[in-house]
Amino acid sequence: MSAICKVISVNISEKKGTIKTPRKAITLNQLGVENDAHAGDWHRQVSLLAIESIHKFEKKLGRSMEYGEFAENITTQGIVLYETLPGDRFLIGETELEVTQIGKKCHGDGCQIFQIVGSCVMPKEGIFCKVIKGGSISPNDQIEYIKRS
Repeated sequence: MSAICKVISVNISEKKGTIKTPRKAITLNQLGVENDAHAGDWHRQVSLLAIESIHKFEKKLGRSMEYGEFAENITTQGIVLYETLPGDRFLIGETELEVTQIGKKCHGDGCQIFQIVGSCVMPKEGIFCKVIKGGSISPNDQIEYIKRS
């Protein structure tokens, strides 16, 4: 991969359906992102959205977006996330994530993001992962993308 793939922002929300706020670092464990509302023993423990997708959406909306405004835990750069496949993996620092789902159903009016923004990019371009190996992730960490064999 020729582009530098890295973490732009790491974000947490304490309630589901709300905007996440950027942090200096997040810690991943076997249930997902520590202190995040979406942590649990399920397949959507960690959400990722590319800054490139956010920029596309900003043009459509005519305004800039804050990191975490689409409820992504990790904002990335340099990877077309929605072209990854379930089973693909990301190594970020000491952590390892496995892609489990591309996109998701939009909750519409029941979602703070949809109420504020009027639309959402996560249903088509966001991805979800489960934690294979925990650890800490911070902005500027390099991301190694491994396609499943």
